[in-house]
Amino acid sequence: MHSLSSLSKLPTRRRPQPGPGPSQPFTPAWWCRNRHIQTLWQPLFRRPPRIALRRERIELPDGDFIDLDWNECRRGPIVVILHGLEGSSSSVYARGMLKATQDQGWRGVVLHHRGCSGEPNRLPRSYHSGETGDFGHILDVLRRREPQTAFAAVGYSLGGNVLLKWLGQTGDRDRLRAAVAVSVPLLLRRAADRLDKGFSRLYQWELLRRLRGSLERKRTRVDVPLAVQNLAALRSFGEFDEHVTAPLHGFTGADHYYSAASSRQFLKQIATETLIVHALDDPFMTPDVIPAHDELSDALRFELSPHGGHVGFIAGRWPWRAHYWLETRIPEFLRAHLPPS
Repeated sequence: MHSLSSLSKLPTRRRPQPGPGPSQPFTPAWWCRNRHIQTLWQPLFRRPPRIALRRERIELPDGDFIDLDWNECRRGPIVVILHGLEGSSSSVYARGMLKATQDQGWRGVVLHHRGCSGEPNRLPRSYHSGETGDFGHILDVLRRREPQTAFAAVGYSLGGNVLLKWLGQTGDRDRLRAAVAVSVPLLLRRAADRLDKGFSRLYQWELLRRLRGSLERKRTRVDVPLAVQNLAALRSFGEFDEHVTAPLHGFTGADHYYSAASSRQFLKQIATETLIVHALDDPFMTPDVIPAHDELSDALRFELSPHGGHVGFIAGRWPWRAHYWLETRIPEFLRAHLPPS
């Protein structure tokens, strides 16, 4: 694993790296070095860890709801997990982190973005990469309920963008002891453009299929005021965000949404001890999303690996004994900031 300063094309001035470095730096499995295999291995081949979940529904002030899925721990620090686009507690990376937090004696809880828990949300609006209000509200609800409990958060992809944006917007170092963000599309326009090229269009096709399906299911219950009716005509993230995401969430268009919601502009204001894990070969974005040193706050530790794909980081000697390195690295970082359970 390399720090941001180790890449020759980036500024060489070093800044403090908060928190401990990895005791076992990431080394990709010899059979899983390709960016796309790294990205697809878990969703296609990993058997999700078995873990019993407890669901809790929290009503929101605007009449909508958020569903939380908790692991089996009943005491100890709380780690809030923010999933990626169209993910849920059933996503294998989320289930893996629920199990990893449970093994530490921590309460892991997946916060489902609106409409992602298996039931359409009640309002025309949904969620997006810059929606920080729901996370902030849920965190406040949980903290009021348990004011003496230590909290941390882990965000993946879109969820990581939400987390970093919230941390930078609030500049708050009190509500969370620590945070981790993985494979974050720090510049949303660059990510949208990358997903419309080459093999990465396969990821775009699948994610858009899910987004269109979710919206169609909601349309059977809720009047969704959109000028576009034929969702199948929206074949790129740029088109979907222009005609769906932007009008439903108060943006003038896709460019306005990408500009306002991208988290890279908020990194300098982050005061919470935060780890960002990123792979240079992430097929969801280009290397130019990686921030320069002077864009990072002193509270940030940016760990950049040449390999890892998107929410991959698969190690291990053999395919049948794959090691999911993030489930080692993330608890290792959080242990330095959370009290013993």
